[in-house]
Amino acid sequence: MSSTWNPDEELPLPPITPAGWLRVLVRGVAMVLILVAGVTVALFLRLIEIPFCKQNRPLSPHITQWVARAWFLILGMRHETSGARMKMPGAVVANHASWLDIFTLNARKRIYFVSKSDVAGWPVIGFLARLVGTVFIARDPKQARAQTELFEQRLLSGHKLLFFPEGTSTDGMRVLRFKSTLFQALFSPQLRDTLYVQPVTVIYHAPQGQDPRFYGWWGHMAFGPHLLHVLAAAKHGSVRVIYHDPVPVRDFDGRKALAAHAEAAVRGGMPPERRDL
Repeated sequence: MSSTWNPDEELPLPPITPAGWLRVLVRGVAMVLILVAGVTVALFLRLIEIPFCKQNRPLSPHITQWVARAWFLILGMRHETSGARMKMPGAVVANHASWLDIFTLNARKRIYFVSKSDVAGWPVIGFLARLVGTVFIARDPKQARAQTELFEQRLLSGHKLLFFPEGTSTDGMRVLRFKSTLFQALFSPQLRDTLYVQPVTVIYHAPQGQDPRFYGWWGHMAFGPHLLHVLAAAKHGSVRVIYHDPVPVRDFDGRKALAAHAEAAVRGGMPPERRDL
């Protein structure tokens, strides 16, 4: 594996064995059943939350956490955490390696993801993303003000928003430079003095004998084949989530300084051999 990042290089997926297809079937059915149960309960709870709590969601996020934890149990994949989860109002930022990040980061912390707007139109995934309160943004400068106002509204409601400042997923073996655009909303006069940002490092360890990038999903890799590849694995590795110390937004002169600090913290949490890639 080269230390030079090539987003067009795809992860070679070996053929799935008959035993692997059996694991796909068993795990897949179990995950679907868990997901359907979770969606049913979450929809019921939202019917209660909407009239009484508006945007606040005191109950339904616990269902999201339960589904995420159940998926790791079904896979037989270790999920480890270190550091304290932020209790102050604000945002969470993390490195981005895989579609698994959604479950990895939801399993231990009540958060609301920030995602690109076209995800809202994806079959099934778009519905699930809306159900769990995802904030959708468009890469359109004309909508920047409206999106900043949406950020403010959600943050003022007490939601902890999570976004990936790298702007894309990687192979999990490196941290790309953080883009500062989404940090700007945190410097709103209504928010700056009260918000904190917590950097989070996500580290995947591949199953023994597998490519170190086993859990990475990036570039033009198709979702379906990669999902089957993960479900078919005879034995899984682990993921570790490191919660770094939250920092007050007011301590920084602007979005670029805050983005640089968050990037340094996330990169510093990676294993030594991955920090300079």
